[in-house]
Amino acid sequence: MQIVDETIKNTATDRLKDLEEHLAGDVAFFYGLIDVSVIRLFRDFIERMAAAKPAGRERLVLFLNTAGGTAEAAEKMVEIIRHHYREVFFVVADFAFSAGTILCMSGDRIYMDYSSSLGPIDPQVWNGKELVPALGYLDKVEALLNKAASGQLTNAEFLILQNQDLALLSQYEQARDLMVTLLKTWLVEFKFRDWEVHRTDPTKRGQAVTEEEKQERAEQIARMLGDNKRWLSHRRMIGSSTMTRVLRLEINDYSADDALRTLVRSYNDLLTDYVARNGFSLFMHSREFF
Repeated sequence: MQIVDETIKNTATDRLKDLEEHLAGDVAFFYGLIDVSVIRLFRDFIERMAAAKPAGRERLVLFLNTAGGTAEAAEKMVEIIRHHYREVFFVVADFAFSAGTILCMSGDRIYMDYSSSLGPIDPQVWNGKELVPALGYLDKVEALLNKAASGQLTNAEFLILQNQDLALLSQYEQARDLMVTLLKTWLVEFKFRDWEVHRTDPTKRGQAVTEEEKQERAEQIARMLGDNKRWLSHRRMIGSSTMTRVLRLEINDYSADDALRTLVRSYNDLLTDYVARNGFSLFMHSREFF
């Protein structure tokens, strides 16, 4: 088994180096939940990689595979990354849901192909037993309140509404608002940093983009990604075409880039297969760490 692990390690590192040359940045791989429990490990992982980076290199290319997590952990991971790197590219070869989608919005670029998926920004919060998606609870309570206002609430529904923990509902609302705030802030600060002229709006094409317009676009994207009624599922897989066509967010789609697609898949698939075979819940890889 040790020989197999060493072979996979060497192969993965060789493929990582090819990606680093192609994308001119430090390449790293993260698989797992975005949770406060991983922050110290992630900090040490990034510090170790940054300490060994070539002189003058300011770009991180982070492969992200995650089912989600908490907004608080995503915010801290961004602070750690941006302390060491000025420019950040996220590569979503498979999926990055919920807090993973939020994390991607802090990048200067998001690389996806036609099979990649982001997701709605439904924050996961602790209910005393487990992490649960907050928006589902808030939507249900809103529906019950609307029925109560129109006099259509049944006795059974009244009991359900009466038994709601108001402090817990407030926590859910705060988690939702934090995710929206982070997404808006990061889009304007990083993703829209070099957006200087309008390119797609025929009525504004060629005109300078104002700070207010950047804020407005970020607000639209945040609200759309956080609209549970639009997506209908916490695990809805939102592809690159939907991100560009519906949300009008620029995605670096490498579907037709044979060279990059081959490099991405050969590296990502090797490591995700290794993670699956070993049943790891958290796995990170870089030139300096396996």
